[in-house]
Amino acid sequence: MSRLVYSVICSLDGYSTDAGGGFDWAAPSEEVVAFLNDQGRAATTYLYGRRMYQTMAVWETDPTAAEISPQSAEFARIWQAARKVVFSTTLTSVWTERTTLERSLTAEIVQRLKAESPGDLHVDGPTLAKSALALGVVDELQVITVPVVVGGGTKVFPEGQRLDLRLLDERRFADGMVALTYAIGSG
Repeated sequence: MSRLVYSVICSLDGYSTDAGGGFDWAAPSEEVVAFLNDQGRAATTYLYGRRMYQTMAVWETDPTAAEISPQSAEFARIWQAARKVVFSTTLTSVWTERTTLERSLTAEIVQRLKAESPGDLHVDGPTLAKSALALGVVDELQVITVPVVVGGGTKVFPEGQRLDLRLLDERRFADGMVALTYAIGSG
Protein backbone atom coordinates (compact mmCIF):
# COMPACT_ATOMS: atom_id res chain seq x y z
CA MET A 1 0.00 0.00 0.00
CA SER A 2 1.12 3.54 -0.70
CA ARG A 3 2.25 5.96 1.99
CA LEU A 4 0.88 9.42 2.73
CA VAL A 5 3.76 11.86 3.03
CA TYR A 6 3.48 15.40 4.36
CA SER A 7 6.00 17.38 2.34
CA VAL A 8 6.69 20.95 3.45
CA ILE A 9 9.26 23.74 3.24
CA CYS A 10 9.26 25.85 6.40
CA SER A 11 11.18 28.36 8.45
CA LEU A 12 13.34 27.13 11.31
CA ASP A 13 10.59 28.23 13.71
CA GLY A 14 7.97 26.13 11.91
CA TYR A 15 6.05 28.42 9.56
CA SER A 16 5.26 27.92 5.87
CA THR A 17 4.38 31.60 5.39
CA ASP A 18 5.36 34.65 7.38
CA ALA A 19 2.90 36.90 9.21
CA GLY A 20 2.19 38.80 5.98
CA GLY A 21 1.47 35.62 4.04
CA GLY A 22 4.76 35.77 2.15
CA PHE A 23 6.99 32.82 1.42
CA ASP A 24 9.62 34.33 -0.89
CA TRP A 25 12.20 33.48 1.79
CA ALA A 26 11.46 29.78 1.06
CA ALA A 27 12.42 29.86 -2.63
CA PRO A 28 14.45 26.68 -3.18
CA SER A 29 17.79 26.61 -4.96
CA GLU A 30 18.34 24.39 -8.00
CA GLU A 31 19.97 21.84 -5.70
CA VAL A 32 16.87 21.76 -3.50
CA VAL A 33 14.51 21.60 -6.50
CA ALA A 34 16.51 18.62 -7.82
CA PHE A 35 16.06 16.94 -4.43
CA LEU A 36 12.33 17.70 -4.46
CA ASN A 37 12.11 16.22 -7.95
CA ASP A 38 13.77 13.03 -6.71
CA GLN A 39 11.30 12.88 -3.81
CA GLY A 40 8.38 13.77 -6.08
CA ARG A 41 9.01 10.93 -8.52
CA ALA A 42 7.79 8.50 -5.86
CA ALA A 43 4.52 10.44 -5.57
CA THR A 44 1.76 9.63 -8.03
CA THR A 45 -0.98 11.56 -6.21
CA TYR A 46 -0.97 15.01 -4.61
CA LEU A 47 -3.57 16.06 -2.04
CA TYR A 48 -4.27 19.79 -1.87
CA GLY A 49 -6.53 22.24 -0.16
CA ARG A 50 -7.93 25.10 -2.23
CA ARG A 51 -5.15 27.62 -1.61
CA MET A 52 -2.31 25.18 -2.27
CA TYR A 53 -4.01 23.94 -5.42
CA GLN A 54 -4.42 27.49 -6.69
CA THR A 55 -0.71 28.08 -6.02
CA MET A 56 0.49 24.82 -7.58
CA ALA A 57 -1.74 24.90 -10.68
CA VAL A 58 0.78 27.29 -12.25
CA TRP A 59 2.91 24.22 -13.10
CA GLU A 60 0.29 23.38 -15.71
CA THR A 61 -1.38 26.69 -16.52
CA ASP A 62 1.65 28.99 -16.89
CA PRO A 63 4.36 27.71 -19.27
CA THR A 64 6.82 30.32 -17.98
CA ALA A 65 7.03 28.51 -14.61
CA ALA A 66 8.75 25.57 -16.29
CA GLU A 67 11.09 27.89 -18.19
CA ILE A 68 12.80 29.11 -15.02
CA SER A 69 15.36 26.30 -15.12
CA PRO A 70 15.85 22.69 -16.22
CA GLN A 71 14.91 21.51 -12.71
CA SER A 72 11.72 23.59 -12.85
CA ALA A 73 10.85 22.02 -16.20
CA GLU A 74 11.37 18.57 -14.68
CA PHE A 75 9.17 19.47 -11.71
CA ALA A 76 6.42 20.62 -14.12
CA ARG A 77 6.56 17.26 -15.92
CA ILE A 78 6.37 15.34 -12.63
CA TRP A 79 3.50 17.49 -11.36
CA GLN A 80 1.48 17.26 -14.56
CA ALA A 81 1.83 13.47 -14.70
CA ALA A 82 0.53 13.01 -11.15
CA ARG A 83 -3.06 12.74 -10.05
CA LYS A 84 -4.28 15.68 -7.99
CA VAL A 85 -7.13 15.55 -5.47
CA VAL A 86 -8.36 18.92 -4.23
CA PHE A 87 -10.32 19.13 -0.97
CA SER A 88 -12.49 22.23 -0.91
CA THR A 89 -15.97 23.26 0.13
CA THR A 90 -15.77 26.52 -1.87
CA LEU A 91 -14.41 25.49 -5.29
CA THR A 92 -17.04 24.44 -7.81
CA SER A 93 -14.56 23.03 -10.34
CA VAL A 94 -10.88 22.32 -10.97
CA TRP A 95 -8.95 23.48 -14.02
CA THR A 96 -5.96 21.18 -14.39
CA GLU A 97 -5.71 17.75 -15.98
CA ARG A 98 -5.82 14.58 -13.86
CA THR A 99 -7.52 16.51 -11.04
CA THR A 100 -10.63 15.68 -9.02
CA LEU A 101 -12.54 17.61 -6.40
CA GLU A 102 -13.60 16.26 -3.00
CA ARG A 103 -15.54 18.18 -0.36
CA SER A 104 -13.83 16.89 2.80
CA LEU A 105 -10.81 14.90 3.87
CA THR A 106 -11.69 11.69 5.68
CA ALA A 107 -9.67 8.68 6.75
CA GLU A 108 -11.78 6.54 4.41
CA ILE A 109 -10.94 8.68 1.38
CA VAL A 110 -7.23 8.58 2.23
CA GLN A 111 -7.33 4.79 2.64
CA ARG A 112 -9.10 4.45 -0.73
CA LEU A 113 -6.55 6.73 -2.42
CA LYS A 114 -3.68 4.77 -0.86
CA ALA A 115 -5.15 1.52 -2.15
CA GLU A 116 -5.70 2.95 -5.66
CA SER A 117 -2.39 4.75 -6.06
CA PRO A 118 0.59 2.99 -7.67
CA GLY A 119 2.94 5.30 -5.74
CA ASP A 120 3.02 7.50 -2.69
CA LEU A 121 0.57 10.28 -1.94
CA HIS A 122 1.87 13.69 -0.91
CA VAL A 123 -0.19 16.11 1.11
CA ASP A 124 1.13 19.62 0.55
CA GLY A 125 -0.06 22.68 2.40
CA PRO A 126 -0.27 22.97 6.17
CA THR A 127 -4.04 23.41 6.49
CA LEU A 128 -4.93 20.13 4.80
CA ALA A 129 -1.86 18.40 6.27
CA LYS A 130 -2.91 19.36 9.81
CA SER A 131 -6.28 17.72 9.14
CA ALA A 132 -4.54 14.60 7.83
CA LEU A 133 -2.26 14.52 10.88
CA ALA A 134 -5.28 14.85 13.18
CA LEU A 135 -6.90 11.89 11.38
CA GLY A 136 -3.74 9.84 11.95
CA VAL A 137 -3.33 8.97 8.24
CA VAL A 138 0.09 10.55 7.58
CA ASP A 139 2.91 8.00 7.45
CA GLU A 140 5.94 10.20 6.87
CA LEU A 141 7.13 13.80 7.16
CA GLN A 142 9.52 15.34 4.64
CA VAL A 143 10.46 18.72 6.08
CA ILE A 144 12.88 21.13 4.45
CA THR A 145 13.88 23.86 6.88
CA VAL A 146 15.01 27.24 5.61
CA PRO A 147 17.67 29.07 7.63
CA VAL A 148 15.34 31.88 8.64
CA VAL A 149 13.17 32.65 11.67
CA VAL A 150 10.03 34.53 10.59
CA GLY A 151 8.38 34.89 14.00
CA GLY A 152 4.82 34.11 12.94
CA GLY A 153 2.54 33.14 10.10
CA THR A 154 1.06 29.81 9.06
CA LYS A 155 2.25 27.03 11.36
CA VAL A 156 3.14 23.75 9.64
CA PHE A 157 2.09 21.51 12.54
CA PRO A 158 -1.13 21.43 14.56
CA GLU A 159 -1.23 22.96 18.00
CA GLY A 160 -1.54 20.51 20.86
CA GLN A 161 -0.89 17.32 18.89
CA ARG A 162 2.09 15.20 19.82
CA LEU A 163 3.90 13.40 17.01
CA ASP A 164 6.50 10.79 17.88
CA LEU A 165 8.99 10.68 15.02
CA ARG A 166 11.79 8.41 13.88
CA LEU A 167 14.50 9.97 11.72
CA LEU A 168 14.85 8.19 8.38
CA ASP A 169 17.11 10.55 6.45
CA GLU A 170 18.78 13.95 6.54
CA ARG A 171 20.48 16.10 3.94
CA ARG A 172 22.16 19.48 4.01
CA PHE A 173 22.20 21.85 1.04
CA ALA A 174 24.75 24.49 0.07
CA ASP A 175 22.19 27.29 0.62
CA GLY A 176 21.76 26.27 4.28
CA MET A 177 18.46 24.45 3.87
CA VAL A 178 18.20 21.06 5.57
CA ALA A 179 15.91 18.18 4.56
CA LEU A 180 14.72 15.88 7.33
CA THR A 181 12.60 12.80 6.69
CA TYR A 182 10.77 11.15 9.57
CA ALA A 183 8.48 8.18 9.98
CA ILE A 184 5.55 8.98 12.23
CA GLY A 185 5.56 6.74 15.27
CA SER A 186 8.51 5.38 17.19
CA GLY A 187 8.22 1.80 15.92
